[in-house]
Amino acid sequence: MPTPVPFHPSLRELQNAEEFIARHIGIEAEDEPAMLAAIGSTTRAELIDGIVPPAIRRSRPMRLPAPITEADALAELKAIAAKNKVAKSFIGQGYYGTHTPGVILRNVLENPAWYTAYTPYQAEISQGRMEALVNFQTMVCDLTGMAIANASMLDEATAAAEAMTLARRSVKSKSNVFLVSGDCHPQTIEVLRTRAAPLGIVVKVSTATEPLPLLMASGGFFGALAQYPSTTGHVHDLRPLAGHAHQCQAAFCVAADLLALTLLAPPGEWDADIVCGTTQRFGMPMCNGGPHAAYLACRDEFKRSLPGRLVGVSVDAHGQPAYRLALQTREQHIRREKATSNICTAQVLPAVVASMYAVYHGPEGLRRIAQRVSLLTAVLAQGLEQMGRELVNDTAFDSLTIRTGEDTQAIHERAEAAGVNLRCRLQQHLGLSLDETTTRADVEMLWGLFATEGTRGPDFDAIAATVSIRIPEGLRRTSGFLAHPVFNTHKSETAMLRYIRSLSDKDLALDRSMIPLGSCTMKLNATSEMIPITWPEFANIHPFAPADQLLGYAQLDAQLRAWLCEATGYAGISLQPNAGSQGEYAGLLAIKAFHEARGEAHRNVCLIPSSAHGTNPASAHMVGMKVVVTGCDAEGNVDIDDLARACEQHRDTLAAVMITYPSTHGVFETRVKELCEIVHAHGGRVYVDGANMNALVGVAAPGEFGGDVSHLNLHKTFCIPHGGGGPGVGPVCVVEDLVPYLPGHATGGLASNGAVGAVSAAPLGNAAVLPISWMYCRMMGAKGLQAATETAILSANYISARLKDHFPTLYASPNGHVAHECILDLRPLKDASGVSAEDVAKRLIDYGFHAPTLSFPVPGTLMVEPTESEPLAELDRFIDAMIAIRGEIRRIEEGIWPKEDNPLRNAPHTAASLLGSEWTRPYSRELGAFPLASLRQTKYWPPIGRVDNVHGDRNLFCSCVPVDAYANG
Repeated sequence: MPTPVPFHPSLRELQNAEEFIARHIGIEAEDEPAMLAAIGSTTRAELIDGIVPPAIRRSRPMRLPAPITEADALAELKAIAAKNKVAKSFIGQGYYGTHTPGVILRNVLENPAWYTAYTPYQAEISQGRMEALVNFQTMVCDLTGMAIANASMLDEATAAAEAMTLARRSVKSKSNVFLVSGDCHPQTIEVLRTRAAPLGIVVKVSTATEPLPLLMASGGFFGALAQYPSTTGHVHDLRPLAGHAHQCQAAFCVAADLLALTLLAPPGEWDADIVCGTTQRFGMPMCNGGPHAAYLACRDEFKRSLPGRLVGVSVDAHGQPAYRLALQTREQHIRREKATSNICTAQVLPAVVASMYAVYHGPEGLRRIAQRVSLLTAVLAQGLEQMGRELVNDTAFDSLTIRTGEDTQAIHERAEAAGVNLRCRLQQHLGLSLDETTTRADVEMLWGLFATEGTRGPDFDAIAATVSIRIPEGLRRTSGFLAHPVFNTHKSETAMLRYIRSLSDKDLALDRSMIPLGSCTMKLNATSEMIPITWPEFANIHPFAPADQLLGYAQLDAQLRAWLCEATGYAGISLQPNAGSQGEYAGLLAIKAFHEARGEAHRNVCLIPSSAHGTNPASAHMVGMKVVVTGCDAEGNVDIDDLARACEQHRDTLAAVMITYPSTHGVFETRVKELCEIVHAHGGRVYVDGANMNALVGVAAPGEFGGDVSHLNLHKTFCIPHGGGGPGVGPVCVVEDLVPYLPGHATGGLASNGAVGAVSAAPLGNAAVLPISWMYCRMMGAKGLQAATETAILSANYISARLKDHFPTLYASPNGHVAHECILDLRPLKDASGVSAEDVAKRLIDYGFHAPTLSFPVPGTLMVEPTESEPLAELDRFIDAMIAIRGEIRRIEEGIWPKEDNPLRNAPHTAASLLGSEWTRPYSRELGAFPLASLRQTKYWPPIGRVDNVHGDRNLFCSCVPVDAYANG
């Protein structure tokens, strides 16, 4: 048994020593004794000793740099950022320069009302961000010409992979072949190959000698994907291919540039089935690859298989239009290994930026930007032709491929000397892409790079006076788009500013109150951590720029990986997965590749306890593993005997077991080391889901107590904000012998030895948000990170102890303690009062709180996670609210209020419902509005009443609501 790491100094000592630790940890030193007394412990060390099993305690402290102040950390990170070289990039390939309107930059991307919001599972307090997402869906549908679109995907490459599997589920063809145009972005092809292989899908990529039409002519495929415009710049006429795919009972998929679709005939108008792509150039910087909101749209017949989140329109209890998540909301948690996708997070914050960009510019503005880009491209092309340069593509929107022959190296060197990035394509070719930021001076500079000695430069004005865009007449868009008033109303900055503010005012985010969601870790996202993400040295970097321009990112990557290795006890980490679900997927791919390399490809059984997160079985299914569910005991722990029986039964085919630690039920299970030993003895590997790392950092390390693989949620434990449901980062962490099987990225120059390919479009995934976690670790240090863990555990046990006589905690250790979260059991109240956990969740809105996690992992319960960042006053405010709600339930039990007409059943109460001329409820308006006196000073007014979920799914509507619907409601 390892010698436990000695406990660090008290909060008082830490808060006197390092400035930021006191800012991050909400509990004051003087508050700790009273909290411990309520729990029944004398010291924090005693509390932790009684909760964390000695067998798993860390054997040594984390070796991290000593913490520094916010100012010093920003200065140190600025010096790292300065090592990046911000060049003028014409690489394209799905990443382009763009102008983020200042009103959106300041009031969305840098605004905690937007970036600290949680996923909109509680519709009544999420109307603002959901309206923005409906705008996003409407924008995508209008521009693509498709019937329905989801509320964002992780990146273009993974969206294309989801399009591939959506096609397979939705067509009659029984083939396992998916055809891909060789003129798609190379990173998309790479991710498609990674995703396809475990599912038995054969990806065939067209070549110059065997183009896509020829591949399709042979038949025998379930889907095909083409880029529109292509990666080399061609604007191909894909219309005949869509028809041919349908003749073969297959789906035709298109990866389309949304800006180009303002000028190009949209795929929906020529009968494409699925359209995907990225909205990056709608106001989000290149960010070294992310975060950016991808999109996925499809024909109406496919909508019930559409992966990801979908915002729909329903009505509330008062008959008013109301937004809600529709159809497959969290369906991977319900359907588990039968889920259509393992996606749990999206890219909500970038999606909001993209939708606001469309609102800001409107249809005329977007078309104007696209026309300018296309005209500059035509001017550039004609000038190059006048100079004797041969263009490969005779059609173009924004990209050109030039046959440069023996001049290739010389041109490349001239560009490099001028601080310009061109795209190298094949041998003796160079490519370039223009964008919103391109100027006349850029075009003339590019002519200069391609000029030969003695060649006279083209006359820009003369060419511009007569040039036409290079989009074929038959492929030019004639239909309108974005006709809804929301895209045509907010033309002044004043109007735009007020629109953004009106939406954020409808929502309840972390900037207003505690969000006590279990398993979601809604903790402080400090301003000093957020500041660097918009620095040009991080934001304006192309992910496929030369390595010598990415030295700052390389250092950031190396340092953060080293620190996370210290926190987890693992030997190697990849930051490429851009969501926790993708980290799970990458980790299971590593295990699969390990077994295959040892000649044991037949090991394909993944044991998963019944209490596990739903993404676990979904991820296992995606890598081609067979899921076998094992049981839990009455206390919610993994049934070790049942797991041992399953290991023995599948000893020859066992690949892995997936567990969450601390458990999904919020408890440190004492036999986890024994579990790991049993699995290893039977040839399997142990995957420890890192969703609950906020209870482990500095106290225990999965890589030390037997885990082989974990993913982390940097948007939980390491302070990247949830952003309303994304962006996230899901690093995959592995022990030494699995390091060779971490994701590679051939397109980005990251070798993988062919074991595991790219899992994200960019080598560093959502690179631009990594500085947030870097800042957090740098300012907290080892002592601060451990203090945060211990304080999170302290706060959870304080809530559990204070509420035990009102709402008992469902699962606890033998001494009555929990980890960093607790499950409040409301099920006994249902029979006596008719009150459900959902009723309590909605009544909490009247008290100014986002509800805890509802009915997960146990139906009829609320899972509470206070985190370390909340002050005692806020914890007590939440406790007071829950106790007051229990008093309200008691009045129902006593028959004072009817079961069908009481403050809980009617919650939340809107101002409009309380101010009506008639009031017939059996309780006062005052009680409905102000159940606690303190609310008179800080009241949050929900914009709508309780949403009718059934109506929303039966009457699916996922686009902007007509204005008269509100007027006539």
